[in-house]
Amino acid sequence: MNRERLGGDAIKINTRDRLLRAWENSMELVLDYQDYKQEIKDNEKVSKVFAEFAEDEAMHATRFRELLHECQNNYLKQ
Repeated sequence: MNRERLGGDAIKINTRDRLLRAWENSMELVLDYQDYKQEIKDNEKVSKVFAEFAEDEAMHATRFRELLHECQNNYLKQ
């Protein structure tokens, strides 16, 4: 959507905003997958998949956090 259609009061979403949201979402998925792993007692295969996914998502969250810090530091320099 272009800004003219939204008017002068449109809220601009920037790169830092996107990174923050992605980091928060990844962190939430880590917690969810960890919970699912703990809750599933009747299927070891599924439980292990959730454990693996929690680790994978933790790596994503870590990378998003690093990028978020870089982005934030760049905004502070301006």
